[in-house]
Amino acid sequence: MVEIKKLTLTDIIKNKEKYQVKDDVTEDLIIDRLGVSITIRKPERSLCLETIQMAHDPNQADKSNNFVVYNSVVEPNLKDKELQKEFKCVEPTDIVEKLFDPGEVDEIAKACFALSGYGNSVSKVKDLKN
Repeated sequence: MVEIKKLTLTDIIKNKEKYQVKDDVTEDLIIDRLGVSITIRKPERSLCLETIQMAHDPNQADKSNNFVVYNSVVEPNLKDKELQKEFKCVEPTDIVEKLFDPGEVDEIAKACFALSGYGNSVSKVKDLKN
């Protein structure tokens, strides 16, 4: 069994960089069907909360994953007006479903949330007793 060390103020101050939450975190994801990678940026807490609220609203639930993907994919730039025009998007977020299959959208959304510590299948915070 691995022994878990108690976090102390001294540790936090001594290793400030290690413990400080980073905002500008990116991750590359491979889209197998397309044979390409995309880059996502860690969504801000407000974006995560807004997406969660959308998911619980019956009138917007089907748009919530598109919303977080649209706002978290940074490469390619899904917010590019020329790209949206080329794909005849009515709403800016329409580009998401024009480029990615529904299952891909779900997986990208999960990866976005995981960067912010939400929705991981393996909890990053555990009860010490377990």
